[in-house]
Amino acid sequence: MAMMDAFGIMVVGDEILNGRRRDRHFEGIGGLLRERGFGVAWLRILPDDPGYLTEEFRRIMAENIPVFCCGGIGATPDDHTRACAAQAAGVPLHMHPGAVAEIEARFGAEAYPQRIKMAELPQGSELIPNPVNRVPGFSLCRHYFLPGFPDMAHPMAAWVLDAHYREGGLAERQRSLRARGVTESSLLDLMEALVEQYPDAKFFSLPRLGAEPQIEIGFRGRGDLDAPFSALCAGLDERRVSYEPLGD
Repeated sequence: MAMMDAFGIMVVGDEILNGRRRDRHFEGIGGLLRERGFGVAWLRILPDDPGYLTEEFRRIMAENIPVFCCGGIGATPDDHTRACAAQAAGVPLHMHPGAVAEIEARFGAEAYPQRIKMAELPQGSELIPNPVNRVPGFSLCRHYFLPGFPDMAHPMAAWVLDAHYREGGLAERQRSLRARGVTESSLLDLMEALVEQYPDAKFFSLPRLGAEPQIEIGFRGRGDLDAPFSALCAGLDERRVSYEPLGD
C-alpha cells in the first residue's frame, strides 16, 4: 500500500480544449480522491499533440506523485497516449499478453485488425481492469492511464485506489472566517506576517464583491490549524475588524 497526500489529474483531448466536450474527470476522480482523504495536486488538460504529450509525461513522471491520466489510449490515429507514455518512460511498446486476452475475450474475431492495437502498451505496464467493455487501462511509473470516457474511467480509478491506496490519506482540513467591512489591501501586513509565522499552513484570502466588502480568510492543511487561526482572530480583534467564523 502507498500513502500519498495528493494526486495529479491529467486529461488528454483537443475536444476539451476546443469546447466540444466538457471535462468531467476533475469532478469525478477528484470526488473519489476526496472521499478517501486525498487531495488534487493539480489538473492539466493537454492537446492531442505527440511531441507535447511526450515532454509533459517525461516532466510529470519526474515529479514523483501518482497521476490519473484520462484519454488517448484508444486505437484511432489521434490516440497518442500509449506511445507517448512509453517514450517518456524510455521503454518500448509491446503487445501485452493480458491485454490481448481481454480484448480477444470481449470482441472475438472482431478484435482484429484494429481493436487489438489497444493491447500495444509500454513494456512494464500493469493492467487496470475495465468493468464496462474489458479493454484495460494500464499503469506505468505510478501513472494510471484510463479511457477518456468518464463512465469507464471513474470506476477504473476507484479500482486503482482500492487496490493500491486503500489506507487513504490524511484529509485536508480548513479553518476560516468571514471578515466584514474591510479590504484585502488593509490587511496585507497581517496576512504576510501569518504566512511567515505559520509556513506549514496554507493561507488563503477570497474577497467578495458587493456593497459591503467581505473577505473569507483562513488556512488549509493536514496539520495544526488552530494556532494560525487563533493568531488570525487575534490580529483582527486588535484592529477591531468584525468577523464571523465559518464551518470547516
